[in-house]
Amino acid sequence: MPRETRRFAERDAEPEQSPFVVDLERVQFSPYFSRLSAVTQVVSPSTAGAPVHNRLTHTLKVASVARSIADGIGTSAAGPCDPTVVEAAANAHDLGHPPFGHLGETVLNRIARDELGLTDGFEGNAQTYRIIASLDVVEHAPSGLDLTAATRAAIAKYPWSPRVDARELHHADGVPRGIHRAGADYDVFKYSTYFVDEADLEEARREVEARPLRQTVEGAIMDIADDIAYSVHDIDDFYRAGILDHASVTAEFHGWLDAVPTWAIADARDLAASTAPGAALERLRRKIDRDDPWIATDDAFYDAVWAVNAELVDALLIRPFDGSLGLERELAAFTGRWIRGFVDSVGITQVESLRTGPISLGTAAWHRVEILKFLHRQFVLSRPDLAIQQRGLSTVISRTVRSLIEWMEDEHDRQRVPRRLRELIELAREDYAAMDQARYRAIAAWRPVDDLARGRGVIDYVASLSDAQAADLSDALSGRGDRIWSLGHRV
Repeated sequence: MPRETRRFAERDAEPEQSPFVVDLERVQFSPYFSRLSAVTQVVSPSTAGAPVHNRLTHTLKVASVARSIADGIGTSAAGPCDPTVVEAAANAHDLGHPPFGHLGETVLNRIARDELGLTDGFEGNAQTYRIIASLDVVEHAPSGLDLTAATRAAIAKYPWSPRVDARELHHADGVPRGIHRAGADYDVFKYSTYFVDEADLEEARREVEARPLRQTVEGAIMDIADDIAYSVHDIDDFYRAGILDHASVTAEFHGWLDAVPTWAIADARDLAASTAPGAALERLRRKIDRDDPWIATDDAFYDAVWAVNAELVDALLIRPFDGSLGLERELAAFTGRWIRGFVDSVGITQVESLRTGPISLGTAAWHRVEILKFLHRQFVLSRPDLAIQQRGLSTVISRTVRSLIEWMEDEHDRQRVPRRLRELIELAREDYAAMDQARYRAIAAWRPVDDLARGRGVIDYVASLSDAQAADLSDALSGRGDRIWSLGHRV
């Protein structure tokens, strides 16, 4: 079957319209796409006190960067690359992110595995695939958006389920990002499909002749664009909001740059516990050397740290953001220059490694992205004030899931649960029942279909809420809500 075709016949389709354009429109017109405007990217606007990216603005920028890369790559030796497929995948890539960003993802995963018996847990990328393959609707398909195989395969950033075939990894020189080797076993913590949707992704990848455990060209471009937008625009947000503490950042970068030879010979055990300025960057350098020998070099790492320090830390962060046109211009110049440099560096991967796709950033750009992501992790996500807020938000998610499960198990009152929730549970039941018996027994030999469907349906329901909807529903379920009529259209 050609990669341009879809599975279900359509009436009154425009014959001259590209199937990939239809894919893009279906993603952009989806209510799941619109919802992203009310989902946190990293820090809530109400917390930051300044305009920051939400999931939708992040997605739009990923799509723009991805289209630029795709236009530059064109048809390459790495395989077919359609810019519209890339753009559709980029627009879809965050559809599955739950309320409150990655915090919600962590909480839902823990509850799904530990309390609901869902061994494939919750994963934002897998939830994205579940939306486009099953949960969303379009007129002529029984479920899902009926996207072409090329677009479905491109959306799969981590193109496997939690059940990775160890035989495909046994003789590999490394493991893909999202998988950890643990002795003879593998810990799969990032994946793009749950067990219940696994067959659909396998079908799409067979049709486009994707290599095992490797992204398609279009999927790799989407992934790179996500890294670029995330690394640059999130730093932009944190600077504007005054979240980055210049003194701490400067101490870390200068502490490493001023003592490179000393850090290089530091004892690994001492380094692991060290809080000295520069120690975190040295731990990152060693991790990159260990995990990504296909591209990591000490010279490129040093150059990346120096460049970020010179152009961001010492040039911008040294001055608090004051909203002046002059500083706005400098910030725009920095983000524009770095994004253009990243985009221009992208090309065909020159090495064979499961750690990268067929398309990759250049060596210098790859290291710079890693340093920007480090800055984000080290100086934003670890802040105590953010941790305090996240503890409260995790309670909102967990309390909502548990309350809905309890309601569904109440034989005297479960007929009054929201209609949308009942429909999602029934859809999950149909999906599990449609699995072939061998696949079903392998993942749920001791769990009946009804139990799996109830758990997956509740997770699907909560994950589809915006931040505000999740908070309102949590309050209502705990008896504290005072806006019950406003919940009607949401639940």
